Amino acid sequence: MKGFWIDSFGISVKSALRNLKFAILLGAVLFALSLPAEAQQPKKVPQIGFLASGSPSSNVPSRKAFQQGLRELGYVEGENIIIEYRWAEGKLDRLPELATELVRLKVDLLVSGAGNSGTRALKQSTTLIPIVMTIGSDPVAAGFVSSLARPGGIVTGLTSMTGDLSGKRLELLTETILKLSRVAVLYDPGDPAKIAEFKEIQVAAQGLGVQSQSLEVRRPQEVESAFKTAASWKANALIVLKTVVTDANHTQIAELATKNRLPTMFTESQLVETGGLMSYGPNYADLYRRAAWYVDKILKGAKPADLPVEQPKKFEFIINLKTAKQIGLTIPPNVLVRADKVIR
Repeated sequence: MKGFWIDSFGISVKSALRNLKFAILLGAVLFALSLPAEAQQPKKVPQIGFLASGSPSSNVPSRKAFQQGLRELGYVEGENIIIEYRWAEGKLDRLPELATELVRLKVDLLVSGAGNSGTRALKQSTTLIPIVMTIGSDPVAAGFVSSLARPGGIVTGLTSMTGDLSGKRLELLTETILKLSRVAVLYDPGDPAKIAEFKEIQVAAQGLGVQSQSLEVRRPQEVESAFKTAASWKANALIVLKTVVTDANHTQIAELATKNRLPTMFTESQLVETGGLMSYGPNYADLYRRAAWYVDKILKGAKPADLPVEQPKKFEFIINLKTAKQIGLTIPPNVLVRADKVIR
């Protein structure tokens, strides 16, 4: 009996050891199998909202520049970053609704591609989601940031600084049109920044001995009547300020200007390429590319309040000689030689 008990005890110990080894081996195998599964857990793909004033077709250049900026930083749309676009189609009153839609998606970041109106709509829709401006005009005066160096809130990005260039545009017109005496200015008075810009043109015009007149357009339907006013006033030239309305209707504006043989000065080169006469202002493609830098910084943890607002670094003067020929205008050689790009 004693020998049997010892043998039985030995068998039991051996059996227990075998079970223990099996349990350890099984645990190791399960642990090893779980490692790849954990490693393959997909990382959260950042999602950003992009609010634009125009349509997908009219915003192709700016959208491509923004996407290029993202690619340069390692982001590929649809792969490691998702962009939700909302298009106002030139309708300013749609911006608040579209901004709210983007906020409801709980995106990680918002990009304003609709000037001050777009930034204002986004800022009124959220107090938490960071906002990157692409072409803001005087964001301090607009109340978006405390200062360019220290934004101090959820908004940062780039300013187009268009107001500071008003005098330069008028000077170029006076050098192009030797007998310039009356300049009409087309803009939307619903944008406070454009009212300030018009006042700067008035001051510059007085200094050059030129009269200036305001042509206010709040809706697309008012564009044609604005040209009738310019014609009755006998304007020698037209300055078109960048607003949601003028952007969305730039083709109609260029066509009406050609029909009325009215030289035009735009603030963005894209509008010259579609029929305007001249433009002088920031390189907007560069601004959109730089906006991607802000997106990258914020997605990596930087706070908008700590990222200074940048002013344009690149400016360009564009002349469309086709348009000049159509309206019977000869561009002086001293003006032509200063152009960064000439469309022939």
